[in-house]
Amino acid sequence: MSKVTAGATMSLDGFIADANHGGFEQLFAWYGAGDTELPSGLPDMPFKVSAASAEHIRQTKERLGVLVVGRRLYDMTNAWGGRHPMDKTTVVLTHQRPDDRPEDDDNFVFVTTGIEDAVAKAKEIAGDKDVGVNGGEIARQCFDAGLLDEVHVDLVPVFLGSGIPLLGQIRDAPAMLEGPISVTQGTGVTHLSYRVVRK
Repeated sequence: MSKVTAGATMSLDGFIADANHGGFEQLFAWYGAGDTELPSGLPDMPFKVSAASAEHIRQTKERLGVLVVGRRLYDMTNAWGGRHPMDKTTVVLTHQRPDDRPEDDDNFVFVTTGIEDAVAKAKEIAGDKDVGVNGGEIARQCFDAGLLDEVHVDLVPVFLGSGIPLLGQIRDAPAMLEGPISVTQGTGVTHLSYRVVRK
């Protein structure tokens, strides 16, 4: 059965980016900390991670059918050059469709009617595979709407001090999670998965 999962690389003090939407050199250092090469989806930029992280990424990608992101991330990455590096169809939640994308295609689908409709569309595309939501604000909206099933964190040993939290100010805090469902120790990162408890 398809699950909706939020995933992010996070600092030990709970941030997925610093206050200036940066800090990625520290957060993603683990992508170059091993000797197992993986395609990154970006030309001439393979990942070199530990064998444990490589297997974790392979399994995650195998389960994933579709991504849901917000318009800010879509614009910040310049639409990833036309295709998300995970090589999956990406549903973009936005107030207005980009002028240069008059039609949906296998790369990007645009939804303007809210998070519930974006996740419903993603589930339709994903079939029996998982829907991954990316970006703190989109993950928070999914959590608040009761749509999120699991939270996956790539925890890295760095303190950013301040920045953008994984979920931010969720409506029903505090919220307990079940697990961990899984723990994978990589080089420079610990991969953790938790199940969301429905109230």
